[in-house]
Amino acid sequence: MAPSPLLVRPPALASPPLSPRRCPSALVAAASVRTAPAPTARAPFSRHRTKCRFAASDVREDFSSTPIDIVADVKTEKIVVLGGSGFVGSAICKAAVSKGIEVVSLSRSGRPSYSDPWVDQVNWLAGDVFYARWDEVLVGATAVVSTLGGFGNEEQMKRINGEANVIAVDAAKQYGVPKFILISVHDYNLPSFLLTSGYFTGKRKAESEVLSKYPASGVVLRPGFIYGKRKVNGFEIPLDAIGQPLEKLLSSVENFTKPLSSLPASDLVLAPPVSVDDVAYAVINGIVDDSFFGVFTIEQIKEAAANVRV
Repeated sequence: MAPSPLLVRPPALASPPLSPRRCPSALVAAASVRTAPAPTARAPFSRHRTKCRFAASDVREDFSSTPIDIVADVKTEKIVVLGGSGFVGSAICKAAVSKGIEVVSLSRSGRPSYSDPWVDQVNWLAGDVFYARWDEVLVGATAVVSTLGGFGNEEQMKRINGEANVIAVDAAKQYGVPKFILISVHDYNLPSFLLTSGYFTGKRKAESEVLSKYPASGVVLRPGFIYGKRKVNGFEIPLDAIGQPLEKLLSSVENFTKPLSSLPASDLVLAPPVSVDDVAYAVINGIVDDSFFGVFTIEQIKEAAANVRV
C-alpha cells in the first residue's frame, strides 16, 4: 500500500535539514489541523496544540519518522474574584463564565445557596482575605477582581474597604498576577467632612494601592448606585425596579442637569445608576483588553460594557 501523502517526513540525510517553519498560507487547503480538546467553559481562551502536515509535492518524504508538531500559544484567562458570592461579585462570575473564562471565587460564605446553571462552573472557596493562603488561591491567575467593601463603624469600613483590598493587591503583585481590577465608588462631590468617613477613605486608599502597584494594568471602576436583581437569604430584591427607570430618566435630561453638577452633593441625585451587568462586563473588558487600565467613571463603565456585549 502506498504511504499517505499527508505525513510529513524529514528529508534524507544527504539533503540539508529543513528549518522549522509554520504552515504556509498557500498550503492551508492541504494542511490537516488537529486541536487538543479543551474544556467547554474555557474554549475562547484555550491553549491549542496544532499539527501541520504538508502536501507530498512540497516536502521530500521519509516514511520512517513521525509528523512535525507546531505548538501555538493562545491566550488563557483565569480570574480570582474576591467576594464572588456577593451581589456584584456573582454578576462578575456569571459574565466571566459566559465568556469562557476560568473563575475562582474567594469569599467568607463560599458557594452561594442558589443553584443557577453557571454556578457549577465556578470554583468556590470559603475564606477570609486577611488569612488567605494566597499561594493556593492565586495559582495560575491572570487577574484578580476585588468587590470587597461595606458599611459599619469607622474602623470596620477602613478595614474592609481599605486594608483588605491593600492586602489583596500586595498579594497579587507578590505572586505575579499581571492585572488587578477594583470595584470602587463614584467620586461624589460631597462636602469634605463627609468624604473623610472610613468608607470613602478606605476606597481611595485601595485605589492608590492598585494604581501604584499596577500602573500599566490596574483598573479602578467607579460606579454610583448599582442596580439589578439582588438575592438575599433566598429572596430576590429587584433593585432594577428603581435603578433602571431612574437611569433612563437621568440620561434623558442629562443636557439640562449638567449645569447643576457643580453644586455640592448634587451627585447624590444626579449621578446615574449603573446596571450590575454593566459593571460585570466592564470588568470583562478589563480582563481581555490589555489597553484598558486606569480609573473609569460611570459613563466609561457603560461604554466598556458595550464593547464586550457586542
